Order: sequence, then structure tokens, then C-alpha cells
Amino acid sequence: MDPARSGSLSTVNDTDPATFHRTVAAGFTERVEGADRAGAWDAPAPVEGWAARDVVRHLVEWFPGFLRGGTGIELPAGPSVDDDPVGAWRSQADAVQGLLDDPASADLVLSNPHVGDVPLPEAVSRFYTGDVFMHTWDLARATGQSEALDVDLCASMLAAMEPMDELLRASGQYGPRVVVADDADPVTRLMAFVGRRP
Repeated sequence: MDPARSGSLSTVNDTDPATFHRTVAAGFTERVEGADRAGAWDAPAPVEGWAARDVVRHLVEWFPGFLRGGTGIELPAGPSVDDDPVGAWRSQADAVQGLLDDPASADLVLSNPHVGDVPLPEAVSRFYTGDVFMHTWDLARATGQSEALDVDLCASMLAAMEPMDELLRASGQYGPRVVVADDADPVTRLMAFVGRRP
């Protein structure tokens, strides 16, 4: 089943963090492997100052510290992104999946001064898996691969983010919103909202 057409991700996003991560990570892995086959790691990414390799670097560098700080959980270290971006990504994706597949994770809480106390599976979905989902577009754009994303999930993410526009923009995590046509598809509108030029 192709989640880009089925809308399945919009359902599992809130109800099944393990399946949500497995599906999103698989889409990102596909682009990682495609980038490696094409030898495109130095291609410019749609984030200013980043190359394709830096999209992977961002994901494997910020999340382990966030997880460790909020739960004390230490993900196993993978290869360096500079030496082996595919291995670095696979190592983290497998470790996060193992964490979510472990029934004991349902009883764990991530504590963070900015977000409060959040059940661990929900925190992974909200802060990490959603980030992987959006950066899938970045890696695809940088390396000339399919930019298709689950349209229903794009629409629901945009609907959740728009009321927090000022707060998100002030965080420095997103560039200025890009204006697109009112009838643009949900993927285009979400990526334009976070500052990309689709």
C-alpha cells in the first residue's frame, strides 16, 4: 500500500507511533539509498547552507541528545555521517524503531522544559518522526528523487502548525513562509509554510 495515496499515515500518526515511525523511516531510507546510489551527498539541499548529507546529519545529531536529556535513554552510536551516511541513518532508524517496538516504552515519559512531560511514544512521533517526514522532501529535492509525501498527513500537519505560525517562526527552526497558490496541493503548502520553495 502506498501511503502517499492511501492516507494511512494520517491515521497512525496519533494512534500507532511504532507503525508511524516504521513507515516514515522507510520513506526516508529509500531516499537515503537513492542518494547513495547517485553519489549525490554533496548536492545542495533546500535548506540554506546544507548539502544532502546534512539532512541526514541533522536527524542523527539532534534527536539522540533530545532523547537522552528527556529520558536518560542513550541510543547506540552509529557510523559517522561523513564516512557512511547510509549506515548512520540505518543505525538510528533501527534503534528508534526498536525503542518504539518495545512494549515497555509505553510506560516511559520524556521530560523537557519546553514541552513538559510527554509519553515517550507520543514525543517521538510529534518531535522526531514528523521531522523525518518533512526532511524526506528535502533529501528528495536535493538528490532528484520523488518528492511525493502522504497528502493527508501533510494537510493535518499544516492545520496543526498554522495556528502556531508566530511561535514556530520565532523558534528559528523555519525560514520565512513562502507564498503559493491557494489551490496548491497539501505537500506544496506544507513545505512552503516551513520556508521551502516547492
